[in-house]
Amino acid sequence: MNKKIILIITLLLMSLSLTGCTTWLKDENGAMVKEETTGQNLAKNILCQPEDENVIETYKENGIKIKDYPKCSEFTPADGGYEGIWSTIFIKPLSWLIIQIGELLANYGLAIIVVTLLIRLIIFPISKKSAMQSENMQLASKDLQKLEAKYRNKQSQEQQMMKAQEMLQIYKKYDINPMSGCLFAFIQMPLFFAFLESLNRIPAVFEGTLFGFNLGTSPFNALFGGSFDFNHFAASFSNGDFIYLLLPIIVGATTFFSFKLNSGLNTTVPDQAKQMKIMMNILLIFIIVASFTMSTSIIIYWITGSLFTIIQSVILRRKKHANSKERKSK
Repeated sequence: MNKKIILIITLLLMSLSLTGCTTWLKDENGAMVKEETTGQNLAKNILCQPEDENVIETYKENGIKIKDYPKCSEFTPADGGYEGIWSTIFIKPLSWLIIQIGELLANYGLAIIVVTLLIRLIIFPISKKSAMQSENMQLASKDLQKLEAKYRNKQSQEQQMMKAQEMLQIYKKYDINPMSGCLFAFIQMPLFFAFLESLNRIPAVFEGTLFGFNLGTSPFNALFGGSFDFNHFAASFSNGDFIYLLLPIIVGATTFFSFKLNSGLNTTVPDQAKQMKIMMNILLIFIIVASFTMSTSIIIYWITGSLFTIIQSVILRRKKHANSKERKSK
């Protein structure tokens, strides 16, 4: 795909994502209003009514008329009128889908998993191309290493042009399109922000639970009470909240294997592989740290997406190797 087209698409998605975003409920002093039990920041522009009486009272105390909103089970994408392209086209339809499946399964945590899988299946043709680029780079790695060795001490403009032409021939030989390998990343980020916006604005989600985890609680709030309270951290081991430590661990593990299977760390020339490894480690650390402040609901989305990527990569890799062996045996 042309770089200019990708740049235009990126800028467009960034501009769209700035419209119809979550606005947070603040008290008269300008401080964020939190749900007492979970420590969840409460969204001001919720899409439907909360059911928890304490949450309802908190909204009323801060001037929000709950009766102006539909019940979550009755919410439709048309409710609330036009809020911008991002909200109207992405957030509200996605929220409606999560609510419908949540009502069907009687659990919003399971609904997040199901919706994530449905969307990943829909964009599978794109994610498949991205995954195949890693496999194709592995096949091309020896040729690329030979090319690097050939032009290692040749820095003239003419020699670098010849190197670029030979590299293009290698890419053509192994059906490698570097830009198509990036396409999935451009789609994945808007999806992440769409889920984040939707989950923040559906009270039924942050009032729900899955496998003992409260969907509105972040590991940081569960372990430290949202303020580095180490007495709270010590108490978390006796009241069972220490299980929230598992979430960042699972995020780190699934993200690591997802990156490893799709980054091509062992597929390119040594210098490029080293740079990719450094970038991957920095991004991995950032994601693990960020997961401590993410609500359980968005963590479930991330883990589900990463597991899907891992399984997809393993299946595609085995299929490609099986086809390769079959061709060699003929």
